[in-house]
Parts: sequence; C-alpha cells; structure tokens
Amino acid sequence: METGFGIGSESKYGHEDRSRFVYVTFLAFLGFAIPFTFGHPQLLVGVLVNALLVWSSLRLPLKMTLPVVFTPVLGVLARGLLFGPFTSYLALMAPFIWIGNLILVYAFKSERSFIFRLLSGSLAKAGFLYASALLLNMLGLVPEALLTAMGIVQLATALGGGLLACSAVHLKK
Repeated sequence: METGFGIGSESKYGHEDRSRFVYVTFLAFLGFAIPFTFGHPQLLVGVLVNALLVWSSLRLPLKMTLPVVFTPVLGVLARGLLFGPFTSYLALMAPFIWIGNLILVYAFKSERSFIFRLLSGSLAKAGFLYASALLLNMLGLVPEALLTAMGIVQLATALGGGLLACSAVHLKK
C-alpha cells in the first residue's frame, strides 16, 4: 500500500513509515538548527546545510526531502544574524533559495557520475541564485552586496557540502 510518505508498507502507520517520519523530522530539525545555532561563518554553515541537502537527496525519496529544503532558510530568518543587516533581504530571496536547494537535491537524484552531479548541481544552484539576486538587485529590491553571497559563496558551499555528504555516505558503507 502506498503511504503519505511515498513508501510502501503494510499499513499507513507501519513501523517503516514511523521510522522514516522520525528520520525526516530529525533531518529537518538539523536543517533549521544548523543556521539558527551557528549563524556564522557563512561558509561553514553553508557547507553543513548543503551536505544535509545532498545527504537527504541520497537517502530519501525526492518528496521527503522537502522539509530539509525549506527549514534552513527558516533557521537563518529566525536567527536574523547570518546576513546581518541583510536579513530582511533574505526574506525576499527565500523562495529562490528554496528553488536553488531543490535544484541541488534534484541533481543528486540523477544516475550520472558523482562528479557530474556535484558540478552540475552546484553550478545550477549557484547560477540560479546569482541570477535571481541580480534581477532583484536590478529592480532595486536587494543590495549589490548580496550578489557575492548568492553567487560564488553558494557555489563554494554547494561543492563543499556535496563532497562532505558523499564522503559520509561512502564512509557509512
């Protein structure tokens, strides 16, 4: 029987479903807690969050990664420190960051080689976020200073997070 979590089991509330739900909840909690607790430096927080995104992509069905995709931005907004005075601008960027996170997660669902998934996912995420920030900057909605954070920094953290997550997956095996 198909359950609400995309996993087949004998009953809607079977043991497999409960343990998967707890696992997803734990990953979503980490997605919120990492930026909320650490806040800075952005490179460290970004690498950890991107590692969590890649890890969830490699371990869960796509639709079950959604809580992990959304919670890091909520953690940053709740803390209000990662972007300092630019936190209000982050609220404008939140939908784009969620889409960027989905781009990275989706790239790791591919059956292509690891290096292809890492490079294509990281470049696509960073490119999308940079283009979004550039458009919002051109419209006068976000400052130019946000362009670096949404460009090269996103590329670096996506690459670092992908390497960290894949290393952890291989060590676990």
